[in-house]
Amino acid sequence: MRTIAITGTRRTGHKNPAEYADLFEQYLGPFAQNAHFYIGGAAGIDSLALLWLADRTTSAITVVAPGTMSRQPPEARDAVARSRDRIKEVVELGATELHAPAYHARNRWMVDRTSMTIGFPHATEPSTGTWQTIEYTAEQGKPRLIVPV
Repeated sequence: MRTIAITGTRRTGHKNPAEYADLFEQYLGPFAQNAHFYIGGAAGIDSLALLWLADRTTSAITVVAPGTMSRQPPEARDAVARSRDRIKEVVELGATELHAPAYHARNRWMVDRTSMTIGFPHATEPSTGTWQTIEYTAEQGKPRLIVPV
């Protein structure tokens, strides 16, 4: 079974939901058969990809929060609640402070357990957690697919 980390921007308001569905169909769809996706429990790409995968595939899904899901944004908690019957596991890493180091640790945790990463960075944000995750994937010698949004 292929294991895939998904990372992406939280800023997604510049495209409509149909455009994201189209991107996910093109870039997640080909990997979805017999796959296990690891997704951060955040707003933006994480929540959009979770909902798309839960609605359109039979892939296994693990959601990973840096702290607890109760401390995640409402959009993320709602996406998890709506997809609960499709989520194989929710992992709460227990960080007490939700700052950049906790999110980077969560992203490394996902990459360490997967065979590749699909990243959806915001085109104008070159120094973000998404890019750090993509770069960490490269350092691990694992393939990565970058889909700017």
